[in-house]
Amino acid sequence: MKDKAKLRNGNGTGRPALLTTALVATLALLALLSAGIGAYDIPLTDVLASVQHHLGLGGAPLDRVGESVLWNVRLPRVVLALLVGASLGCAGALMQGVFGNPLAEPGVIGISAGAAVGAVAAIGLGLSFFGNWTITVCAFIAGLITVSSVYLLSRNGGKTEVVTLILTGIAVNAFAGALIGLFVFFADSGQVNQITFWQLGSLAQATWPKVLAVLPCAVAGLLVAPFYSRRLDLLSLGERPARHLGIDVERLRLSLILVVALLTAAAVAVAGVITFIGLLVPHLLRMANGPGHRFLVPGSALAGAVVLVAGDLAARTLAQPAELPLGVLTALLGSPFFFWLLRRTRRKQGGWA
Repeated sequence: MKDKAKLRNGNGTGRPALLTTALVATLALLALLSAGIGAYDIPLTDVLASVQHHLGLGGAPLDRVGESVLWNVRLPRVVLALLVGASLGCAGALMQGVFGNPLAEPGVIGISAGAAVGAVAAIGLGLSFFGNWTITVCAFIAGLITVSSVYLLSRNGGKTEVVTLILTGIAVNAFAGALIGLFVFFADSGQVNQITFWQLGSLAQATWPKVLAVLPCAVAGLLVAPFYSRRLDLLSLGERPARHLGIDVERLRLSLILVVALLTAAAVAVAGVITFIGLLVPHLLRMANGPGHRFLVPGSALAGAVVLVAGDLAARTLAQPAELPLGVLTALLGSPFFFWLLRRTRRKQGGWA
């Protein structure tokens, strides 16, 4: 009976294992479809055969054009979508756990826009002090400054107020938009095209060097995040109970803010501003399995990868031969969900005031 109760409440091992298996299977299928579908169609069996051949597990190579399309265009894009989606999904789960606020998300409170300002400043000012890593470093620093500012401005009396958090995010987004507009005003035509990329969000320029640029930040953040799951569960009981149970709340928040900035900046640096992944994915998993962070943090990374690989496939196939901006597509789908979430929370809590 106890095991059945745990499964119903999402605290047992059955449901998380089932969800993890379903997400892994869906991600593998979507990755194969995304690698094969496009202007130059490649059958899924040929995709598998080529991958097996490159891994030394048998299989067979494709013709010259097929190999070039698969390994120079499609697979870098699939891997980049996986890394960016996992980073944004995991960052969203951490943000909501850190602030104890279901509406917290890197995009909603301005971290994505702040990181984009860093990237746009690097483009607009022609900075190159770290070579290919300059844009990533600038995005990381700007994202860190933004999230720290939002965190400090939202605190009042030792607590993080929901309304102040959202309003601060609105102000930060507006300020970041103004800075980006200023850089566009002074930029030449080539820089304007690059800046437009950040504003719309896209994986169209995915290459293996870009994958390698985001890989260390994404992997480091994704590996570190699950180790904070138990402390996030204790923090969800409230700051005072968490302190009584031995949690250094301020140190935990500052550590996770660094992890969130690392994940978000890495994603924004290579893909531009892609919103709502970090908001939508943790809520879907929370509804499916409950609020426990032991599954929610790694599960959000996995589900974020699923959503973004699917979104990228839709962005480049729905309006062929044109390609929809990925950030625009996620905003079109995420905005209605956000409105529904606001109304649902208001109905359950009796209002925001």
